[in-house]
Amino acid sequence: MKSITIKGSERESVGKVATKALRNAGAVPCVIYGGKQAVHFSADERAFKTLVYTPNAHTVVIELGEGKSFNAVLQDIQVHPVSDKILHIDFFQLFDDKEITMEVPVKITGVSPGVLLGGDLRLNTRRLKVKALPKNLPDFIEANISELQMGNKLYVTKLASDNYKLIHPDNTVVAQVRISRAAMKAAQEAAKAAKAPAGKKKK
Repeated sequence: MKSITIKGSERESVGKVATKALRNAGAVPCVIYGGKQAVHFSADERAFKTLVYTPNAHTVVIELGEGKSFNAVLQDIQVHPVSDKILHIDFFQLFDDKEITMEVPVKITGVSPGVLLGGDLRLNTRRLKVKALPKNLPDFIEANISELQMGNKLYVTKLASDNYKLIHPDNTVVAQVRISRAAMKAAQEAAKAAKAPAGKKKK
């Protein structure tokens, strides 16, 4: 999985007054969990744009100076309900020998025969939750729709991998090809046309 580097500074004070001062200065208060103790830090709000405002999934290298560096993933984010300004971010520290669970985007590949016949492709799940060692976290989950006929569904079980586990019930539908109104109307008209000759009486 691709990684983003964020440079910040450790926070000595985590009180409300200090936190408000950070936000007024254009910085975001953050904390890293998962290690022996929580690490509080702050970084310029602009540093998080490529991490927060993207549909892609990333791991994060957080550099806090003096040789301190942490590998982590975004765990939770708080934004202002009106301005969408980032208020606080929680990170979870990564360790090479410990599995981590995170959501990864789904990428559709292939061409569905059902779509070529006029069906509508519906992506039911845009992100899937995976559990894996940090080195095995995928940038995306590939969902191949090449075998989907009209009315078929692609279940999460078809996307299994030896490198990671998908944390979803087996009956989770990732994508499906639904019969469109146009295709249904065409099928009905074709059926009527096929029955018409048989319905005529001989003179």
